[in-house]
Amino acid sequence: MKNKITGLLALQLLFVAATAQTKWSETKKGEFNIVKNPSGQTLGYSPNSGVKILTVNGLAFKDLNKNNKLDKFEDWRLSSEIRAKDLASKLSIKEITGLMLYSSHQSIPARPGGYFAGTYGGKPFKAGETDPSDLTDQQKQFLVEDNLRHVLITTVQTPEIAAKWNNKLQAFCESVGFGIPANNSTDPRHGTRAKAEYDAASGGEISMWPNSLGMAATFDPALTQKFGEIAAKEYRALGITTALSPQVDIATEPRWARFNGTFGESPLLSAAMGQAYCDGFQTTSKSTTGWGDGSVNAMVKHWPGGGSGEAGRDAHYGSGKFAVYPGNNFSAHLIPFIQGAFKLKGKTQMASAVMPYYTISWNQDPKNGENVGNSYNKYLINDLLRTKYKYDGVVCTDWGITGEHKALDQFLDGRSWGVENLSEVDRHFKILMAGVDQFGGNNDAKPILAAYEKGVGEFGEVKMRTRMEQSAVRLLKNIFRVGVFENPYLVPEETKDIVGKPEFMKEGYGAQLKSIVMLKNHGKTLPLDAKKTVFVPKRFTPASRNFLGMETPASTDYPISIDLVKKYFNVTEDPLVADLALVFIQNPAATIGYDKEDLKNGGNGYLPISLQYGDYTATEAREKSIAGGDPLEKSNDRGYKNKSTKTANNSDATLVKETKAAMKGKPVVVSVFTSNPMIFSEIEKDASAILLNFGVQDQAVFEILSGKAEPSALLPMQMPADMKTVEKQAEDVPFDMMPYKDSEGNAYDFGFGLNWKGVIKDSRVLKYKK
Repeated sequence: MKNKITGLLALQLLFVAATAQTKWSETKKGEFNIVKNPSGQTLGYSPNSGVKILTVNGLAFKDLNKNNKLDKFEDWRLSSEIRAKDLASKLSIKEITGLMLYSSHQSIPARPGGYFAGTYGGKPFKAGETDPSDLTDQQKQFLVEDNLRHVLITTVQTPEIAAKWNNKLQAFCESVGFGIPANNSTDPRHGTRAKAEYDAASGGEISMWPNSLGMAATFDPALTQKFGEIAAKEYRALGITTALSPQVDIATEPRWARFNGTFGESPLLSAAMGQAYCDGFQTTSKSTTGWGDGSVNAMVKHWPGGGSGEAGRDAHYGSGKFAVYPGNNFSAHLIPFIQGAFKLKGKTQMASAVMPYYTISWNQDPKNGENVGNSYNKYLINDLLRTKYKYDGVVCTDWGITGEHKALDQFLDGRSWGVENLSEVDRHFKILMAGVDQFGGNNDAKPILAAYEKGVGEFGEVKMRTRMEQSAVRLLKNIFRVGVFENPYLVPEETKDIVGKPEFMKEGYGAQLKSIVMLKNHGKTLPLDAKKTVFVPKRFTPASRNFLGMETPASTDYPISIDLVKKYFNVTEDPLVADLALVFIQNPAATIGYDKEDLKNGGNGYLPISLQYGDYTATEAREKSIAGGDPLEKSNDRGYKNKSTKTANNSDATLVKETKAAMKGKPVVVSVFTSNPMIFSEIEKDASAILLNFGVQDQAVFEILSGKAEPSALLPMQMPADMKTVEKQAEDVPFDMMPYKDSEGNAYDFGFGLNWKGVIKDSRVLKYKK
């Protein structure tokens, strides 16, 4: 008997030991708790949210809907697809409409006034009194009343404050309804600050990289994937789980204001870069699906390509709402999507979200013949994107497309292109029926609910419920995939260590060096000896106004830090003493191609967009526009032939010429920052050497000038010979301009670049030319 009892006791002890091995553990981390499963997901929850931990077979799960049982959507062992379908089936129509909302721009903290304004307890933000990590009144309202869960973040005061704000946001969401976490997003935020100095031993607020055009100039998709991997780590440390990028429009129209956000004009290069970008952002290593807590959803834009705006005008404005295809080359604009973002090398397979552009893709709807904004067009979304190319990810409109159109030249205008005469409810209904899932920049659920009711009246409740759940599943999958249902919380101290860590800063700076193109090097002017004495002329910056109407006054100052120059060379203010001059300028500053003054003078308001510094008259422009039509216009002709325009910074060309004269035959080295193709004939002959960058720290330019780094980048676009070739090219066709040929006999064509030995000739050019 004693032996039998001893045996039973041994079995009980073994059972207890086995149970102890499978038991989850819980620790407190500031305002939230962390639960670690012995084999499985780590959970994070706020003790104040009402969420409890359920134990099933020794494993921990969050009881998000607080019903004391494990629902499928709470079971992290199941696929994102199963979980999303289960949760979508449980949501009310009002809760589904909340998922379809995408907030307007949220600044952390909110600004006390203006476009990004918000209040805290009814009062504006006041430094020293308001906690910058608190939620605004407006955020609490759209989270509760409108069930919004997709938040667009703009500026953050510090990474630590962003982490604390994220934790408060997620705890708030966790306490409401089904505990659906927020899917925070951002536009690209890894750009450079020109005057910031690089120090290999120090970190920064966030790692700094070239913009997309600069990355394209490296012709190196592997580098772009590396950027995506690093940026994803920094995004997740900030609580960001969706990137509103990459922008893969092929920039076939050289005058387009958004050219610098693209990967240039090559469809194949754009596809390769877009593919690498999405793989870098979306892939969590050691995950069987590729998705996980290291992933960031990539929202690729802009379907079906927005780079062919007529005459270079941009569709943020009513004056630029038409994309045209005089070269019948619509299909080429799809290549970055169908051969790139929708065909990833990694396990996530395709970009998880797509944003159509504002444009009306003129006469590209063979089924219905509609000329409406892309998100309204059922052929472009349902028939082409969804059916032909089998895309079942999230489709989100660009920001503010359901608002009222009131002006042709205002950036913050409602952009309901082609459907201006529909009601707000009918616009939402049309977008839903086209196959779109989400409304960018819309905090208000009421028009979507009204659109649903309209659909119930036309098709019945069952069909409309099915349609709404279809979008809900897509939207929820993207939240489940990145793991925030399990743990959306951040440790601010860890965020501080990750964002802008020295290792990441080093990688970004290295990419900057690889993005600088050397266009000219007469007589091997470069690299420069450290003992050289240089003259840096001051640059005039004309007064300007940004898209929010904020003015910057005119100024004349050094375009770079003279202290930085002194770290590389001797500096003098006397050109006669100098061995050479360093001139820093920017590409010609273009207008939007529309001016009310022309209307007052009896014109149609449309003017040419110029890529040259000098005054320009469009004698070679087409007689009449291809596209036209707007409720605010009397004429459908948007032509501008024989009209003239001026460039605000024409003083840059003058600066080069005057410096050349002052140097009395000694070398003049010109460094150009550009956002678009430009006409080089006005400055090239006065320059001994030319470096071109697309947004780098000034220090990176000096590394090239001094020979500490060798230029290796290539032009990701053509530089036109003159404005005649710009006017004659087709907006939708790449590589169709006559490139500028310089005094050395080199053509500034796609893929051109110099290193210390001369013209770079390698496989990169041939690979991406056509």
